[in-house]
Amino acid sequence: MNLEEMLKKEKEKIESKIKIGSEILYLTKDQCIEAGPDVEQTLEIIERTLDAHGRKEYEMPAKIGIHPYDDVFYHAMPAYVPGQMACGEKWIECYPRNPKEYGLPQTSGLMILNEILTGFPMVIMDGAWLTAMRTPAVTSIAAAALHPDAETFGMFGCGVQGIGHVRYIVHKLMNLKKIYVYDVRRESMERLIEQVKDEVDGVELIMAASPQEVAENCDVMSSATIITRENMAVVKKEWVHAGQTILPCDLNTFWEADIQRNADKYIVDSREEHVLFDGMGYFPDGLPEIYAETGEIVAGIKEGRERKDELIVCSNIGMSVCDVAMAKHIFDAALERDLGTVLKL
Repeated sequence: MNLEEMLKKEKEKIESKIKIGSEILYLTKDQCIEAGPDVEQTLEIIERTLDAHGRKEYEMPAKIGIHPYDDVFYHAMPAYVPGQMACGEKWIECYPRNPKEYGLPQTSGLMILNEILTGFPMVIMDGAWLTAMRTPAVTSIAAAALHPDAETFGMFGCGVQGIGHVRYIVHKLMNLKKIYVYDVRRESMERLIEQVKDEVDGVELIMAASPQEVAENCDVMSSATIITRENMAVVKKEWVHAGQTILPCDLNTFWEADIQRNADKYIVDSREEHVLFDGMGYFPDGLPEIYAETGEIVAGIKEGRERKDELIVCSNIGMSVCDVAMAKHIFDAALERDLGTVLKL
């Protein structure tokens, strides 16, 4: 069956529930969670998507954005992944001030998926939950591809993403013995450990006293903190050593710029998006030379770690191919379970 035939069959399935062109399905966050994939399913979806990205089987312009405040961004993130019949866009915002000032999450967003044969929108859903699910999946898959024998993992930032990263990483790094976590707020570290302790059986969870303790003791590290144009350089280059794998989710923010610039391999999820952010001033010391994209490593097109003493940095800032793939899984499951509200267009 070719793609056109698959799309026609897909359209028939959708129209058994909603009338394309005159109706649209609306899914709340709770309904997305009910229909959504679990950790293992998410890892499967994202690994398949990264493989497709590495093989250039997608269409995804670099995310564009607006910035009403210096510490705030809105991103428009469209993508098309033919192999998963997923086509749509995420509109997402990040307000770091929200939790403290308004008692609201810092990230919110909406997903829209379109029916590919006609182009009409077919579903609107919450976009924050699937973002929280796919982001740690990318980190964990990249970690397994670059450092499968790691025994120690360090997580900087113990919010929603920190919790997700610790929850996911044990599914992909099978030799882990210790996980170090660090956050400027002790209560955040305590909350993370309380939420994940039953899911990391046999792995010791350690609240680090400082960023230096994490950096000096971990084979693999990730950071999910705030994103700023100015490099905060919390982790210093003298704390990092040969043979480590570093997987930031926060651009150039958290790590001293020389760490990325002097890495043996600098890998990114999307070249185009990193070049775009460089042009916007997020790499004031210059964008390091890019060796490969994460998907190219996952697909086996480019070599990952070739020597034990390589220092590898793999920057994953989030790609909409992953978002639309996750959203398509949620939409399909919601149709099967009769979830959501049908609205008139």
